[in-house]
Amino acid sequence: MRDDAGGIMKLPRRRFLHLAAGAAVLPAVSRVARAQAYPSRRITAIIPFAGGSASDVVSRILFDRMSRSMGQPIIVENRPGAGGNIGTAAAAKAAPDGYTLVGGASGPLAANVTLYKQLDYDPEKDFETISPFAGFTIVVVASSKLPVDSLQELIAYAKAHPGQLNYGSVGIGSSQHLAGEYFSQITGVKITHVPYRNIGQYVPDLMAGVVQLGFQWLPNVSAALEAKGAKALAVAGANRLDALPDTPTTKEAGLPEYVVSGWFALVVPKGTPADIVTKLNNEMAAAVADRDLRARFQQQGAEPLYLTPDQSKKFISDEIKKYHDIIIKAGVPQIE
Repeated sequence: MRDDAGGIMKLPRRRFLHLAAGAAVLPAVSRVARAQAYPSRRITAIIPFAGGSASDVVSRILFDRMSRSMGQPIIVENRPGAGGNIGTAAAAKAAPDGYTLVGGASGPLAANVTLYKQLDYDPEKDFETISPFAGFTIVVVASSKLPVDSLQELIAYAKAHPGQLNYGSVGIGSSQHLAGEYFSQITGVKITHVPYRNIGQYVPDLMAGVVQLGFQWLPNVSAALEAKGAKALAVAGANRLDALPDTPTTKEAGLPEYVVSGWFALVVPKGTPADIVTKLNNEMAAAVADRDLRARFQQQGAEPLYLTPDQSKKFISDEIKKYHDIIIKAGVPQIE
């Protein structure tokens, strides 16, 4: 600032400090304003699996609750293929503005890092994790065509017919695939993995006995169970599922060491503003605490989950390491 004589006019120190403090507040105010304004239009949620799959079903339940709270619709866009990699890779390139959400499971966000020789995305570098929101206990199912009615009968039959039984999953490296590998390791049975592009292709084959087994999330096989085309032999968790009250846990069925689950999480492209990440995390916390949502999740055999953003970041990192060890131990070959 200059005085009338053209010289430099010095501001009083108190006024200078006041202006400087005000300038520092501006970014914080803009962040608050942006968070309050978000969302101002519809949001797209990319689910890298087929419609009707377990991940699709619980995601829609969550998004229905979040959209009502946030005042904007959340539109699901299913992009299945390559074990979840196709939709996840596309989402990584989306604008980091909070208007593209991504549903990610243990496959595309953890196991595929080790399983595939090359991914078109990096789960840790290309995404911000909002939080895992659903955990799925694995259900051991058998086609009704198979002459077994319990977990122990299945193990005995598989040992008597080595290599003759197979099981289906939604893809190599999926939690269902690795759950089958783990079952084989624990019991010593020899069973063959049959990967499918999506759950809609697998279920009819299970009911027809083309594939005899599955280590599945409940929503993936609930239609087959209701139609009596398949039977649930055990649930691989600490407790029975509310949706399958008559199905024993693996501990009750004589295989206590077989405890397996999968998970589904919400992520956004890297660079999404921190205030929007925080708002989405808070919205999810409120959603999974909702009594109606929890009841609907339980009907699908899903357990509501929630972590803070920092905890979620560590969770993904730990899961990547965990699945690396499982895949290496199982000797699963890498996919080109």
